[in-house]
Amino acid sequence: MGLEQLIIRCKKNDAKAQGELYKLFSSTLFSICLKYSRNYAEAQDNLQDAFITIFGKINQYKDKGSFEGWLKRITVNTALQRYRKDKMFLIVNEDHLEDTDVTIDEENEENIPLQYLLECIQELPNRYRLVFNLYVLDGYSHKEIGRLLEISDGTSKSNLARARALLKDLVLNYKSTLKSHSI
Repeated sequence: MGLEQLIIRCKKNDAKAQGELYKLFSSTLFSICLKYSRNYAEAQDNLQDAFITIFGKINQYKDKGSFEGWLKRITVNTALQRYRKDKMFLIVNEDHLEDTDVTIDEENEENIPLQYLLECIQELPNRYRLVFNLYVLDGYSHKEIGRLLEISDGTSKSNLARARALLKDLVLNYKSTLKSHSI
């Protein structure tokens, strides 16, 4: 059965079709949930909440644009909704902050394992991790992030700068640990 037929059946509340849709997209959407969650259990909760929303709003999908993109937007918004409820962002007026890239200039640059980088990102404080993921990994603008998280553009820029600084420290610490063990 094709995706189009599966969507039609889901719009009719066909439980078997909903199960098939879940199987088809759950791993992709779970990886998104992991990026925006504090831990694995919260990511599982966000995935379940996202699918509840997806099945509740599937009649709103009008076959325009990518269905997978539609699913991803719902998943990101579902995960972010948890944080909007918590009001965990510090509201600061830092519109003057520049959006700067953090670079690490060191001789004999070692490759840092992707798993370590992902763990570092997940360890960031919530407000920094969310902005970092939205801006760096998903390509949202500060204006879009502000709208999604109900914060100012300046707060988004500030949180991104702080996330990058924390990640830089973690990477430098990792590299210094490697060097001290190799001596």
